Amino acid sequence: MTTIIDGDAVASEIRDDLTDAIETLADAGARPGLATVLMGDDPASQTYVTMKQRDCEEVGIESHHVDVDGDAPPEALYDAIADLNDDDDVHGYIVQAPVPDHVDYRDVIRRVDPIKDVDGFHPENVGRLVAGDARFRPCTPHGVQKLLASADIDTEGADVTIVGRSDIVGKPLANLLIQKADDGNATVTVCHSRTDDLAAKTRAADIVVAAAGAPELIDGSMIGEGAVVIDVGVNRMDADTEKGYELVGDVEFESAREKASAITPVPGGVGPMTRAMLLYNTVKAASLQEDVDVDLP
Repeated sequence: MTTIIDGDAVASEIRDDLTDAIETLADAGARPGLATVLMGDDPASQTYVTMKQRDCEEVGIESHHVDVDGDAPPEALYDAIADLNDDDDVHGYIVQAPVPDHVDYRDVIRRVDPIKDVDGFHPENVGRLVAGDARFRPCTPHGVQKLLASADIDTEGADVTIVGRSDIVGKPLANLLIQKADDGNATVTVCHSRTDDLAAKTRAADIVVAAAGAPELIDGSMIGEGAVVIDVGVNRMDADTEKGYELVGDVEFESAREKASAITPVPGGVGPMTRAMLLYNTVKAASLQEDVDVDLP
């Protein structure tokens, strides 16, 4: 029988486990603070920001938000970043992507203070991750690792195929899974749009992570019997629903779960974990900046 890995439940447990660490920091006079920065009025980004603010309120993290006019010059965003770098009440912050076309997102990331870079995207933090000394693990890859652990799925010696080579998921997850660690020690293949015979690579894997941003790219015929499937994709497809669309992953769920031993759904799989790990990184950032030892889940 296929196990459906419940990301909502695992994320809820992580939020509960963070409560003690947040209280420890608060007792030391250091309430963790997370800020979000939004340049423009992208509806999806506004929704994500609202959800992150709600998550902060739930666990006791101080929430801050900065809006920047989408038509403003890049310097307006850079000034907001500089202010957050200097704000002692903000221990971590994220600049919500996408930013307007006239702003270079890579330049934005480089301006974030690495100790407050709770996304884990600053080049310094990327370098530390690759070197095996991560300050902050990027939220989605770390969430994937937590989901695997929650389902007692051992990565040691496992053949893992990651479909997608983004800086946000594919590359950092590959680096985490190959490291000499309890949640690593895997043999990793990273596939992408130029991969020849993708189905052969996914069928050979013990664990398939779909993170290509392509709706239902992978179906059951591409999954080996008994494999574990982690679906990172969240895509809108037209549907006869009240909203006029439905959310689907990069995996065709029904056919894949007939072959898989365990699989994450969309929604309710990786998505909630990404938000939970952002809270985790914020608490860790506060602990580092305030020099207060805390127990992290």
